[in-house]
Amino acid sequence: MINSATPAKGGSASGGKKVEIYSTESCHFCHMAKEFFATHNIPFTDYNVGTDTTKRKEMIEKSGQMGVPVIVIDNKDIIIGFDENSLTKLFDLSA
Repeated sequence: MINSATPAKGGSASGGKKVEIYSTESCHFCHMAKEFFATHNIPFTDYNVGTDTTKRKEMIEKSGQMGVPVIVIDNKDIIIGFDENSLTKLFDLSA
């Protein structure tokens, strides 16, 4: 599922970064991560690994584990769990 958050004035806060979130419907931290990106007008693609076994395998290959959320940025930076401070720094967002 692609989130269709409307970019803030001047463009997206993502700086053109590709954001993918591997999540499940029942994961509280997954919801917090998606809310973070939506609040900051950062588009992301959400993969429900609870129902999509192909994406679940892909997530395990990328992260080496099965916990969610797994956030992949530009197919190189991997954040396991919801770490607001790391995301704020990575996207250069000021509080």
